[in-house]
Amino acid sequence: MKIAVAAAAVLLTASVSHAEDLVFTLKNGTKSVLNNFHASPVGVDKWEDDIFGRQALGPGETMEITIGDGREVCKYDMRFEFQGDDLDVTTDTQDLCELGEYTIEE
Repeated sequence: MKIAVAAAAVLLTASVSHAEDLVFTLKNGTKSVLNNFHASPVGVDKWEDDIFGRQALGPGETMEITIGDGREVCKYDMRFEFQGDDLDVTTDTQDLCELGEYTIEE
């Protein structure tokens, strides 16, 4: 009996899913430079750090985005901040686990 319990415990431990990085392609489908991109899990009351850092995403450009926050969630709120006053700050919510590419539009 002890062997069966120990074997079951090993199987349960082995099947626990580990957090994986979320990776997708972000495309700027606007005519403005995208300076900042923030993504926070749905329900978090503040925006995480800017994912771009010192980079920017020009009109028509794409960038591979990796969110490696160690969380086991899929739905993220996203915030896009553009250069100048051409476009307002834009927000959206997506299931990033199912997303292969996301295009921000005007």
